[in-house]
Formats: sequence, structure tokens, C-alpha cells
Amino acid sequence: MRILVVEDDKKTASFIAKALKEEGFVVDILADGDEALAAIKATTFDAVILDIMLMGRDGLSVVRQLRAGANRTPVLLVSARGEVNEKVEGLNAGADDYLPKPFALDELIARVRALLRRGGPAGNPTLRLANLTLDTTTLVALRGDRKIELSAREFRLLEYLMRSAGRVCSRAMILEKVWDYDFDPGTNLIDVYIGKLREKIDTRTDAKLLHSVRGVGYTMKEPL
Repeated sequence: MRILVVEDDKKTASFIAKALKEEGFVVDILADGDEALAAIKATTFDAVILDIMLMGRDGLSVVRQLRAGANRTPVLLVSARGEVNEKVEGLNAGADDYLPKPFALDELIARVRALLRRGGPAGNPTLRLANLTLDTTTLVALRGDRKIELSAREFRLLEYLMRSAGRVCSRAMILEKVWDYDFDPGTNLIDVYIGKLREKIDTRTDAKLLHSVRGVGYTMKEPL
């Protein structure tokens, strides 16, 4: 399951992400409220851990905008201020739960699991780009009506690229999100897997979806 952590304190965000990854979650981190709102609208997350005090748009505003747009992604608000009125305001804004700082990571994980038990992902589990379809529930990939056989790592790579469609993903980003470790500039691991993926999804058609951006990384986008 994919969790978005929206926290502008890098140390706190790192601790939360590490704990979630150890529990088997895929984790994305953002520090800006406006970026978080755009990401949640564009990407299917199973839950969001959202700090109230953020750069740009604050957490309460993010929640209100999501709910106003009928986005039901489960949201756990966290805040260094634990006053009852702030908790009430957060829940009234549409948050599903509230956790004051400082908190124990075990309690954070328990709260996230409780949110996930209440309901599944708020968005469509099927990703589409042109005639490429990726079903993240059944783990089936199709290009048109042709089934594509993918290894677990290839599937995760394709899912990440499709969720980031239209944006350029650097090698460092891909290594962090798909392999969960820091970038080693000497490895060609990503290039090898991109090559395998490109062969499976693009070789039988002129409508290429997976593109290299020289000196930067890779992107997936609709054919012109």
C-alpha cells in the first residue's frame, strides 16, 4: 500500500517514512501543502499522514479542498499543537483521525492501519495511459488486449512511472521509490530494468509511451 507523508521537518519525515517502510508500505514524502494537494488529486494513495503546519497551504486547507472535491483518501492529521479545539477543527475539516506530537511511531502505525481497515483506496486501482492498463489489484498489465508478463520489480517500476505520468523521474527518484535505497551513481540497475520494460510495452507498436530524457531520467507520456 502507498502512503503519502506530508511533513516539512525532514528529520520527522524520515523517521515516519522509515517506520512505514519497515512495515511494508511504499512511502512518498512531500513538504509543501500545495504540492501535496496536487499529488493527492493526481495519484491514488491508500492514506495520507498530513502535518497541519506546512509551507504554502496548511494541512487543514488541504483536507478541506480534498473533501470539497469528493476525494475520500483517508487522512491522519498530526500537529505539535494538541489543543482540543484544533483537533475538533481538523476532524470537522474532514480528517479521519488526529495525532498530537510528539507521538510514538508504534501508535502512528496502528492509527494508519486502523484507517486502512475502515476503507480501501479512495481512487481507482486501475492506472491507464493511452492503451496501456495496469490493474494494481489483480497485478495484470495490458497493452491493448495483449497481456504483459512482468516480474514483481518490473510491475512496481511501471506503476511508479505511470503514477508519475507526464513528469520526469530521475534515476535517484526511481531508485528511492522502487528499490527503497539511496542512489549509487555507478549502478546501471535502472537502465537494465527500463530496457526490459520498454521491450515489453513498446516494441510491438509505433506509439511509444516510455521515453528517456537525456541526462535526467525517464518519463511516461501519451504519444503525440
